[in-house]
Amino acid sequence: MKITEKSFGILSDGSEVMLYTLEAGELVLSISTYGAAWTSLSMPGKTGRDDILLGYSSLDGFLRDSTFMGATIGRFANRINNGSFTLDNKNYKLNKNDGNHSLHGGRRGFDKRIWQAYPFTESGGAYIRLELKSPDGEEGYPGSLTSVVTYGLTSSNEISADYRAEVDVPCPVNITNHAYFNLNGEGNGDILSHDLCLYAHSYVEVGSDLIPTGRLIPVKGTPFDFTTAKAIGKDYTAVCEGDSAAIGKGYDHCFTLKERDSSKNEAGTPEKPVLQPCAEVYEPKSGRSFKLLTSQPGVQFYSGNFLNGIMGKAGSVYTKNTGFCLETQHYPDSPNQKTFPPALFGPEKPYHEQAFFSFAW
Repeated sequence: MKITEKSFGILSDGSEVMLYTLEAGELVLSISTYGAAWTSLSMPGKTGRDDILLGYSSLDGFLRDSTFMGATIGRFANRINNGSFTLDNKNYKLNKNDGNHSLHGGRRGFDKRIWQAYPFTESGGAYIRLELKSPDGEEGYPGSLTSVVTYGLTSSNEISADYRAEVDVPCPVNITNHAYFNLNGEGNGDILSHDLCLYAHSYVEVGSDLIPTGRLIPVKGTPFDFTTAKAIGKDYTAVCEGDSAAIGKGYDHCFTLKERDSSKNEAGTPEKPVLQPCAEVYEPKSGRSFKLLTSQPGVQFYSGNFLNGIMGKAGSVYTKNTGFCLETQHYPDSPNQKTFPPALFGPEKPYHEQAFFSFAW
């Protein structure tokens, strides 16, 4: 195992951005302190070694990016309807950055901040702890929040993601990572031939603006059924030509996982996050695959519908469906949807979620 550090660039205010590269087993993962973003992930396969993450070769690309490429997302991942929510009879107005809605934390979410980094090795793994403070009122959210995210590689070719946050007043919190994967290698075609299995029997229905209607729709008998592995492209046309729940773009929906254990310890706080199967992905040409576990109640499956000719690494051009995301998270618009699993945290209830990727080839 090995950790290296180098400068990734300087911001206009003189702040330096660092790039950390973790090596353990056969995986090599690079992470930038700008946005706590995964910038590359190199792994072997039948076709040789490839970088399987979409991204940019330099900091400038990430500074211009509008697709949240590889970034750590917060305070609240996904959309909040009308950029507002009510808490204790007080209405909070958030910055709107997706039409009339707030998306992935607002105009300057966690993806556009520099995180403090603390690399370390432990038990045969290479890790980096990233810390960020979000002041009261930032992007319209209440309370002073401190987030600690730890990413790591193990000698068994696994990536662990540990998301924590403490906030001094009740506040919605929903943190995830927005990596775009292509197991055939970034820049090497689309992802429609990838086989995907999702351990989800329903998904969150959304309207034309991707805001939840409040209904959970069973996947059985629909193009959203990935309970048995199938190629992402198998029913893609049906999704694009479907009703309002499909919005005519492709997969960009939160799939619901089984109800979580809500047991508490003697102090009245939730027990350590319990990981449950979430997804499995396999790419036939390269032989690469990964299994994903999470403690979160949902996972947003996004098939790269809005990639529109982005200039990526080493001359790669990212067009529609050249990458996919599996963003473990609470359901979108949870602060306004009382029937959804609660995503409200505070002094008596710190935020703690995990995700775990296990790679093979």
